[in-house]
Amino acid sequence: MNIIVGFILVMVLVFGGFLWSGGEMAPILHALPYEGMMIGGASLGAFVAANSFGDVAATIKSIIKCLKGPKWKQSDYIDLLNLMYGLTKIYQKDGVLALDEHIENPHDSSIFSQFPKIQHDHHAIDLITDSFRMLALNFDDPFQTEDVINKKLKKHHHEVLVPAHGLQTVADGLPAIGIVAAVLGVIKTMGSIDKPPAVLGEMIGGALVGTFLGVFLAYCFVAPLSSRLSAIEEQDGAFYNVIRDIFIAILQEHSPTICVEIGRGNIPTVLQPSFYEMEEARQDLAEA
Repeated sequence: MNIIVGFILVMVLVFGGFLWSGGEMAPILHALPYEGMMIGGASLGAFVAANSFGDVAATIKSIIKCLKGPKWKQSDYIDLLNLMYGLTKIYQKDGVLALDEHIENPHDSSIFSQFPKIQHDHHAIDLITDSFRMLALNFDDPFQTEDVINKKLKKHHHEVLVPAHGLQTVADGLPAIGIVAAVLGVIKTMGSIDKPPAVLGEMIGGALVGTFLGVFLAYCFVAPLSSRLSAIEEQDGAFYNVIRDIFIAILQEHSPTICVEIGRGNIPTVLQPSFYEMEEARQDLAEA
């Protein structure tokens, strides 16, 4: 929602100021379809040429993600901590084999099914189940395990940021593409040098719309989209970091309560539930 409000402010204040200063929209509106076709077409074509179709599709989805905002809310972090508490309690009480039915079939698990949003996030499920599988294989050195999990998180983080990097590349190229469109407009104008000054002035004005449009789209729309998407992915990535931190605490043989408290301490401040909120949520879950 913030990004929509921001874009509305950009449009209203930029063009409102232009009109208020005595400018006229007619020359811009007249040139806009042609300049927009050249600039938009060149940007889109270059983007498609530089990326796989999978990355292009992911970028389209990411724009929708920018409108919806971060995936994980405070309630989801509470669910994650309760899920990890339940799994840790079973592991420390009955051993890793007692978790076999939950780890091997998480979509049919009575524990995971209590938290459907997490259950349907394949990366979270894979990270949790793969980590417990390493325990079953006696891979239980905290430092080596942390290194393995960090590599998984780094790979995932790199993959989800591909759309943001692609958008930023488009933003970086748009001003230059705007100049290309403007130069074509100047070439067109020079081919009509015998026209009256009023006609030439209109043609030059139309050419300058290309420069304006390239810079305007780059810094007021595409770059903010890229920045917002990066921020969303960074915030969502913290969810998986909490899983790592809890699992490392498990390997260090802390109690389930301490493991969850370590994870809670690493949740982003704006989303972090209090200690008492977690206690209340755990009691509610036990009574359900």
